[in-house]
Amino acid sequence: MSGRAGAALERALVLSQQLIAAAERSDLQELARLDAERLRLLQSAEPERGSLSADDRLILAQVSELNDRAIGLMEHNRRGKERDLDMAAVGRRAVAAYSATGPER
Repeated sequence: MSGRAGAALERALVLSQQLIAAAERSDLQELARLDAERLRLLQSAEPERGSLSADDRLILAQVSELNDRAIGLMEHNRRGKERDLDMAAVGRRAVAAYSATGPER
C-alpha cells in the first residue's frame, strides 16, 4: 500500500461494497451519500496515481468492478419500475375504455 492513497482506496472499496447493498435495496439516498464519499476518497488518491502499488491498482480495479455491478443493479431496478408503470398505464386505459361504454341495458 502506498500510504494515504492506499488507505483511501481501501475505504473506497468498503464503500463500494456498501453501495452494492444499497443498490440491492434501491436505497437512493444511501447510494448518493456513499457515492459522494467514495468519490471524495478516490479524488484524494488521484495525486499519487503514478506511484500506486500493484495492490492499490488491484483495489482500484475491484472498486471499478463493484461500481459497474451497482450501476447494473440500479438499471435493473429502473427497468422493473418502468414495467410496473407501463402496466399501471395499461390498466388505467382499460378502465377508461370499459367505463366509457357504460353498462348494457
